[in-house]
Amino acid sequence: MTIAGKIESTIAIPGGVSVTMDGNTMKVKGPRGELSRNFAYPRVSIAIGEGEVTVSCEYPRTKDKAMVGTFAAHVRNMIRGVTEGYTYTLKIVYSHFPMKVAVKENRVEINNYMGGHDPRYADIVAGCKVKVSGSEVTVEGNCIEGCGQTAANIEKATSRLGFDKRIFQDGIYIVHKSHKVRE
Repeated sequence: MTIAGKIESTIAIPGGVSVTMDGNTMKVKGPRGELSRNFAYPRVSIAIGEGEVTVSCEYPRTKDKAMVGTFAAHVRNMIRGVTEGYTYTLKIVYSHFPMKVAVKENRVEINNYMGGHDPRYADIVAGCKVKVSGSEVTVEGNCIEGCGQTAANIEKATSRLGFDKRIFQDGIYIVHKSHKVRE
């Protein structure tokens, strides 16, 4: 909402969630855990009121307006993360050589990709859990950035340059994100 020389965005805090600020660091606690993030930007301020978080800027420039929207989106994602969480679903696809995918410590190991002898690895970002069941890989966690980066790492581990993707379709691909509506 814009008020003569001021822009602000208000985010409601649902029941069971607590939001606190310590300097520029915001901590959000909920039933699924706790997330924290640094919100440092010179002209944008964050205020926590009764049941709501307000992100605002006085006399904003274009970049300041963008930062208000960005900060508000981060706060909404943090609140959703500690209440519902995020899930990415990936599909293992192969035509001839069956891939073996397993979770080992803090990374995913992919064996026999396109008949290759060397395993490929994808890092798991802290705070995310990866499960492999049949031809499906599930990435779950509270932080949307961590889950998205883990899913991207797994997908990237099976990419091959110099091959036509319409013919060589083997790989692991993101097929569903819990925060996106299936169409």
